[in-house]
Amino acid sequence: MLAVQYVKSIPSWLLLKGLGRFWSGLATSPLGLMRLRAVPEPRLPGPRWCRVRPILSGICGSDLSSLTAEGSVYFGPVTSFPFTFGHEVVGQVVEVGPEVSRVRPGQRVALEPALGCEVRGIEPLCPACREGAHGNCVNIVRGVISPGVQTGFCRDTGGGWSASLVAHELQLHPVPETLSDEEAVLLEPFACALHAVLRAPKHRVGLVLGCGTMGLLTIAAAKALSRCEQLIAFAKHPHQQEQAKRLGADIVLPPDRKGRDRVCELVGATQHYAEIGPPTILGGVDVVFDCVGSERSLDEALRLTKGRGTAILVGMPGIPSWVDWTTIWFKELQVCGAYAYGLEDVDGRRISTFDLALDLLASRRVDLKPLVTHRFPLTQYRQAVRTALLTGRYRSIKTVFAIDSAET
Repeated sequence: MLAVQYVKSIPSWLLLKGLGRFWSGLATSPLGLMRLRAVPEPRLPGPRWCRVRPILSGICGSDLSSLTAEGSVYFGPVTSFPFTFGHEVVGQVVEVGPEVSRVRPGQRVALEPALGCEVRGIEPLCPACREGAHGNCVNIVRGVISPGVQTGFCRDTGGGWSASLVAHELQLHPVPETLSDEEAVLLEPFACALHAVLRAPKHRVGLVLGCGTMGLLTIAAAKALSRCEQLIAFAKHPHQQEQAKRLGADIVLPPDRKGRDRVCELVGATQHYAEIGPPTILGGVDVVFDCVGSERSLDEALRLTKGRGTAILVGMPGIPSWVDWTTIWFKELQVCGAYAYGLEDVDGRRISTFDLALDLLASRRVDLKPLVTHRFPLTQYRQAVRTALLTGRYRSIKTVFAIDSAET
């Protein structure tokens, strides 16, 4: 079968790191780190594992970070190579192990990609997995499969950018017939956004920095859960601004000085300029969600958060070379990461963020289908990644692969 894989190459990585900012097409050129290859189907690692044929598989910011060498090397030691990309997946079960009871062949499912203790066949469970926070599992280099935090970053599981992957039955969520494939492929990132919103206390004013997929899903999550009274968003491109308003942002602003001035005006914060650098901001927003993960966005998020407020890091961060930590110290900020999903306390019940995402979509409290803007076959993988990277040029939000079994 065909699969788009990450092929580890130190020379290519160094080339991307050094020249990628000057040549935007380098990541999608033959000199980059991805290859379309003929590979064998992954084997079922155990009796509770299933084979899934992807139908749609999304291109995530973490995939793009890997391909452009802009991400941190933090995950390098806990990743197995070569791996097949794709952790945002809706697919069809085509084979089940002898002890599988949760799903059946022919069933449409969404993938929950975290590879925690139960998936890896490890007992006793680590403290994080016992609490339902399997995204924070400490055993991601052990067990019946090779190292990897998630499907799509693990050599043995395969991934959604192919015709076949394997998943433990606990990773598979049946998709009701009322949900389209386009909605189902967004369940994983929407669950991440719900987790991020639930990490923040209820607040009067919230601010979302960046309206790519994760920013827009964070807006949808915040509004669906009624976590704030007023939600402001910074959106760069017109098509992102349109979707931010549609999903419930009360005020949408450009991510520039005028936007920052307007936020300060709205919340009564004051800006004070030194001889160089961005302003010192006294006051600010109750909760800021950084859905970009860049050096600039992180610094902006900290400056715009009010004293003793909360900054949530939603977007996968790169490697900031400079962030002024004085803001955290002086304002006594709560700075929280928000990675993956797990069990949450919501309205007096204990529920997984994946099940919560399914409930919200099935009840039509949110409409995410318009966020899937572009579809490509695997053979057009270079153009697909280029479309996902150049969101302004292509007016893209979520770009997905539509897997054609005949083609692969």
